[in-house]
Amino acid sequence: MSNPSLLILPGDGIGPEVMAEVRKIIDWFGARRGVTFDVSEDLVGGCAYDAHGTPLADATMAKAQEVDAVLLGAVGGPKYDNLDFSLKPERGLLRLRKEMDLYANLRPAQCFDALADFSSLKKDVVAGLDIMIVRELTSGVYFGEPRGIFEEGNERVGINTQRYTESEIDRVARSAFELAMRRNKKLCSMEKANVMESGVLWREVVTEVGKDYPEVELSHMYADAGAMQLTRWPKQFDVIVTDNLFGDLLSDLAAMLTGSLGMLPSASLGAPMENGRPKALYEPVHGSAPDIAGQGKANPIACILSFAMALRYSFDMGDDATRVEQAVEKVLADGLRTADLLGEEGRAPVSTSEMGDAIVAALDASL
Repeated sequence: MSNPSLLILPGDGIGPEVMAEVRKIIDWFGARRGVTFDVSEDLVGGCAYDAHGTPLADATMAKAQEVDAVLLGAVGGPKYDNLDFSLKPERGLLRLRKEMDLYANLRPAQCFDALADFSSLKKDVVAGLDIMIVRELTSGVYFGEPRGIFEEGNERVGINTQRYTESEIDRVARSAFELAMRRNKKLCSMEKANVMESGVLWREVVTEVGKDYPEVELSHMYADAGAMQLTRWPKQFDVIVTDNLFGDLLSDLAAMLTGSLGMLPSASLGAPMENGRPKALYEPVHGSAPDIAGQGKANPIACILSFAMALRYSFDMGDDATRVEQAVEKVLADGLRTADLLGEEGRAPVSTSEMGDAIVAALDASL
């Protein structure tokens, strides 16, 4: 049986720094767990433009289609602001998502006890929070036609079209139900069926798919009410599935419940490949942070947790994913903080590499 394959795309800014810490975790699995990954590395974003004149070379795209999972750091920076839209670093990431057809975006919102005070909500509301938002990623109002700014009479009109087919709703709903089966068998679907026909169809299709998952408790909620409930008592939810637009809004809202948007991972999953694993791209939610690049200030935890998601969803290594997550929790409980989390009074923040080393040491202690 071949080793699991992983394409690493560090990208720009702090991407290479945080990815170097993921490399330590990968090496640890080979040395201490006997799990070897076939790792290749390539360019995406601004660095790819600098080398090839494009934010994603065709050869890199071909590699991404062949491997079991892609792990991306971050793309972009002010150096590339004046490039043509088609050449901007972010177009490399968008091409990966589009051509790999990564239609299900998984955004966890998990609040580590040691960081519960970082949330703007009361500690008892967010402590122990562990929810997952599944956002449809390749359709909806961001992609629907017609779209654009047009002349209509003596004024301009901006048009975007919310459009979903049954099959597009069906496949992201099944991803959410499968995820719910792995967790607490509880799924809430959010839309605006009270005012949008696409929401009516969304609710009908999700309800129909739910018949194939009788063990999952399915509920429906209008997305605006869902936003209210997320801030009132978020722990009532486990898995939430929603469309592209509402998922964009709700996942950022849920992320900030944890107090730190920059510490959170994400996964974008597509259809199963021949080996049964979904096409997958894993990336931290944070950006490239060019203002601190090369200074050892970046927090590698989001990227490390993105690798943990790859262990769980691409490599069927759920126990090892939990081991990595618990190692992160341990170092935070011990008081280690990178600069973005502000060191405790009287204690200096640790560097990017020191945080990575501490997580590796916690993994050692877990054996």
